[in-house]
Amino acid sequence: MSRGVIVVLSDRPDRSKPLVDAINAVAECRVVGIDETWDRLGPLGGVVADITLSRPEAKSCLRRLASRPGRTRSPLIYLTRSESQAAFIEARNLGATVCLSAHVEPRLVVGSLVREVWPDKSVADLVVTREIKRAGATMTALLKTAETGTLDMKVVDGGIDPVLDAIHDGGLSRWLDEVWAYDDVTFQHCLLVSGTVAAFALSLGLSQTDRQRLTRAALVHDVGKSRIPHAILNKPGRLDDDERAVMQTHAPIGHEILSASGGCDPVTLAVTRHHHEMLDGSGYPDGLSAAEIGDPVRLLTICDIYAALIERRPYKKPMATRDALAILSAMDGKLEGGLVQAFGRAVESAP
Repeated sequence: MSRGVIVVLSDRPDRSKPLVDAINAVAECRVVGIDETWDRLGPLGGVVADITLSRPEAKSCLRRLASRPGRTRSPLIYLTRSESQAAFIEARNLGATVCLSAHVEPRLVVGSLVREVWPDKSVADLVVTREIKRAGATMTALLKTAETGTLDMKVVDGGIDPVLDAIHDGGLSRWLDEVWAYDDVTFQHCLLVSGTVAAFALSLGLSQTDRQRLTRAALVHDVGKSRIPHAILNKPGRLDDDERAVMQTHAPIGHEILSASGGCDPVTLAVTRHHHEMLDGSGYPDGLSAAEIGDPVRLLTICDIYAALIERRPYKKPMATRDALAILSAMDGKLEGGLVQAFGRAVESAP
């Protein structure tokens, strides 16, 4: 998808900050001044010029951009502070492909940028892709660190907003489509669960604090799998009894990692240890039942099972939504029926 960095050309970086923040939501963005020579930036996806053309230095900068040797010409959006026809003509003559008023909202500039640079994508598509990369970077760092050490919970917190923002702006379906592209089993599963939890919590009308807390728990709930042998984690097909016993240690191992790390909230600790407990006492590792299992654990367990059912592996396709929901509904007595019904409504109505 990447077609090079997006550059904001500005003679007033303080004035351009809201625009830069808006662009950063969909693509990598760099800010340069009117002294830019354009020979050190590499491929450009597009340029947004937030400059005053009455300055000779600004015009010279745009001419240098237009004459870059050996480079494919990139879309150039010029933001003008003059409404005169002469200003638009001058901008066009200097290479502008789109001219907009500098007073329009940043989101409208981003919309024009996306149409120019990624005509086959929507803003929501790009937001989800961008946020999954951010969340994915967090997951990669966490799983690697957890193999032999403890976790920095501040790093975990850095992965929360990307998940929540992507679900809010792009919806669950886009999130799932992007996450399915990853091959690593644990990596894919944690991101599937995180997005599903965020979408479910949003549909339930939970507070921002509760959504953040549940998403944090979802991101690290399987951190104990970082210490399970890859031959077991990635085995196609069913595990034998000995392999299953090893796999089931991931929950207490994850709890130990988080406890040793410090700074971990009680919800995340409980979810990490108990997300395989069942209301009828048939789960693991502690055989909890009924009132011993808190609401956050009950909610995340439903999302965890659903994510496992719809995972995409080299040897299997994701289970259809309807079939996965039917399995959850059949687990009456093990899962909370009211939550399962609410989850089904949330998934079926999710964009």
